[in-house]
Amino acid sequence: MLSALTRAFLALLHPKMVLLMIWPLAIALLLWLGLAYAFWSEAVQWIDLQFKSTDTVQWMLTVWPLALVATHLAWIVLVIVSVPLALVVAVVIISVFAMPFMVKHVSARDFPGLVPQRGGGFTGSVWNAGQALAVFLILVVVTLPLWLVPLFWPVLPVLLLAYVNQRMFRYDALAEHASAEELEKIIRDHRGEFFALGVVIAIAVHIPVFGFLVPVFGGLVFIYFCLSRLQALRDARVAGTARGISEQVPDRAGELG
Repeated sequence: MLSALTRAFLALLHPKMVLLMIWPLAIALLLWLGLAYAFWSEAVQWIDLQFKSTDTVQWMLTVWPLALVATHLAWIVLVIVSVPLALVVAVVIISVFAMPFMVKHVSARDFPGLVPQRGGGFTGSVWNAGQALAVFLILVVVTLPLWLVPLFWPVLPVLLLAYVNQRMFRYDALAEHASAEELEKIIRDHRGEFFALGVVIAIAVHIPVFGFLVPVFGGLVFIYFCLSRLQALRDARVAGTARGISEQVPDRAGELG
């Protein structure tokens, strides 16, 4: 994982990655600004309706420092939720539209001997992104009350973004080069590592300035990690085949003798 993180960071310096750092995030921000302009007041009213009558918020209104927070609770919640949602949209755009280019770039430079098996494709990428986004939105709605609890609100965005990162990027990183069987096996065998990488990327979002580069950085991390795992899987398969042949040759020689 450390190797994938390091190589992905160095790959960010390549001129071909510069445009990919700008346009997905720009589209995501424009989309959310448009949604905010159209629905912000309705969203504020809905959040106020959900939380203002709760015992916790009523208690907060009686304590001066917390009263200021409770008064502007809807705005605070919307800002907290909007940031990860905008980043998720950027991840979706990169996953579906930019990852094929990124995979081609990385594989040509660092994995030239990796033969494409095309176990996935554009339709599979869209379907995978749709499923990941649907689960993410459900989890956001279900956990929304916990975002106001001090022990949870710093952790929940990281865990939710980690899920989206690993769910989207792992498929698109493997779709071109892995067969369907290889893709399924690598995802099954490395779930823990995928989620750990997703957590690292989700934390990196909060680094000033660098956070804007994270969607592309995350894609590169998963490309390097997944293609290296695919290369190792194929190398092990070739080594196993060669060992089996070498073991059969002496046996046949003994039979002939």
